[in-house]
Amino acid sequence: MKARLIYNPVSGKELVRKNLADILDVLEKAGYEASAFATTPEEESAKHEATRAALAGFDLIVAAGGDGTINEVVNGIANLPVRPKMAIIPAGTTNDYARALKIPRDNIKKAAEVILTGKSIKMDIGEANERYFINIAAGGYLTELTYEVPSELKTIFGYLAYLAKGAEMLPRVKPINVHLEYENGIYDGPASMFFLGLTNSVGGLEQIAPDAKLDDGKFSLIIVKTANLFEMIHLVAMVFNGGRHVNDPRVIYTKTSFLHAEVQDDATRMMINLDGEYGGDAPMTFINHQQHIEFFANVDDIADEAITEQEYDETTRAFVNEVEELAQEDLDGDGLINQQKED
Repeated sequence: MKARLIYNPVSGKELVRKNLADILDVLEKAGYEASAFATTPEEESAKHEATRAALAGFDLIVAAGGDGTINEVVNGIANLPVRPKMAIIPAGTTNDYARALKIPRDNIKKAAEVILTGKSIKMDIGEANERYFINIAAGGYLTELTYEVPSELKTIFGYLAYLAKGAEMLPRVKPINVHLEYENGIYDGPASMFFLGLTNSVGGLEQIAPDAKLDDGKFSLIIVKTANLFEMIHLVAMVFNGGRHVNDPRVIYTKTSFLHAEVQDDATRMMINLDGEYGGDAPMTFINHQQHIEFFANVDDIADEAITEQEYDETTRAFVNEVEELAQEDLDGDGLINQQKED
């Protein structure tokens, strides 16, 4: 088996580069012939290398860096008919995807050693106008704060930078008249934000989509209808207080496998955020690809309710394997296996 490590050499104070030998050693222990590629300033460097490695027959691609690096690697393989397994080594600011997969976020080597467990989960992946995302898609004035936080501030202060910028922006948030079509519903009206989540971890918070599942083929859709400053502050407080915002009448919270979003006023622009980066403008259609890419994860640490169909699949597979083994055994000691007796 072959593994390709694709890493951002400047992420996380160059921690991946400094631990490169340890990562490759872990991959060798896991049974892989391992090699590494350092991303370059060239646009979509990680994406192009992921595509090349997948087409070259690599069995595993390890994305090491921030959520942006992971997103690029996913975009490099998501549209291929045969996709290698993935593993991630977090070295970014918030590392939301690592948080969702219960990957250690403070120790590069331990993050790599998750591969040694051999346990993985087939994760849902989102698609928006032929671009893929792994964690969130969002639109509206409230989401634009991610574009305004300087990269230097993200590196130094992490999630606190987003929190501070968000508080600064709240007074100038205003609603956009939107048309949103989703499973079992249509919303026409004002909204300060719509949000699609694939995991329960967003910006370091796990309360925004508290009941998100990783593999059920459904987004967690949140539509914030109000743009009133005091109401927004109240909703933020409810997020921190156990995710109670999901039951508030100023919010629509539902599950959907798709979303079509557009603005009702042609003169209004709505920028779309995909995994924290600008992903184009509405109109845009979002599709959930269920269990599309298999990731190594600390499966035992993921809450049972966050994984759905794969639990059944694993049980079924174990049962089938056990039956096949029994079929090959000489149960009564006469020297013939069950299949031979049937013949």
